[in-house]
Order: sequence, then structure tokens, then C-alpha cells
Amino acid sequence: MPRIIIGADHGGFPLKEELKKHLQSQGHLYDDVGAFSTEPCDYPDIALLVGLEVAKNDQTLGIIIDGAGVGSCMAANKVPGVRAACCNDLYNARNSREHNHANVLTLGSMVIGPGLMKQIVDLWLATPWGGARHAARVAKITTIEQSFKPRQ
Repeated sequence: MPRIIIGADHGGFPLKEELKKHLQSQGHLYDDVGAFSTEPCDYPDIALLVGLEVAKNDQTLGIIIDGAGVGSCMAANKVPGVRAACCNDLYNARNSREHNHANVLTLGSMVIGPGLMKQIVDLWLATPWGGARHAARVAKITTIEQSFKPRQ
């Protein structure tokens, strides 16, 4: 099982607490990088913490929860090596892993509830990378990302 890094802003905190219970019940190991309460905080800070951990090891996955899932997705995707996908439904959860090799899942606490969150997370974690015809497309994403890295 991969190591999972989880995080949420204050709006996603209650759903993250449900996620922790669910991951434990499924036998997954995870590290929680915050937030640790409903005290206001900024989702880009959490997305950066998750993204940096995921980018260190290709066997690590991340899950971030904010209000819509969109802002955290945008922020996490700024970290080189991260392929974050906002998946508030089952179709996108499967597609993001199988076709796009997503390594970070973002969710919206104002969009989904605990039941759907569990289904999305389970499907996302269980869906393998499809490779094959999708590999060339993901390689193109990596090429785009690397073209914007500072030249040394």
C-alpha cells in the first residue's frame, strides 16, 4: 500500500477527520499535514505541504480537502511532479488514476459528503495506472512541466 499524505483547510477539516477514520479502517497508512482544527487557514499552504511530500517519492499519494477541491488542485499542481485531480464524482476518480496517473486527489467538502467521499477515495486508491496508450500523454504533461523549470 502506498503512503498517503492528507491535508485540509479549515473548511475541509471535518471531512478530513472522517477520511482519517476511513483510511484506518481500510488499513492504509497516512500522514496528516494539517489543518488540525476549524481555525481559518489558507488552502494553498496545505496543498504545498501535501504536494512537496508526494513529489519526493513516486510511491506516495496525496489527498487534500477544501471547500470545492478546485483551489487545492490548482495549488498542488504548481509543485513539480504533482498531478493533482479534483474528483467530486466516481467517473473522474477512476479516469484521473487510469488515464492521467494522478498522484494527488482533491475533494470539495461543500460538494460531497462522507459517504461519497469514501467511495471516491476507495475507487481512486484502487484504480491502477493504465499506462499503454495513456503513457505518451502523461509524458507530454511532464515535458510541459519541465519546460518551465528554471534553466541552470
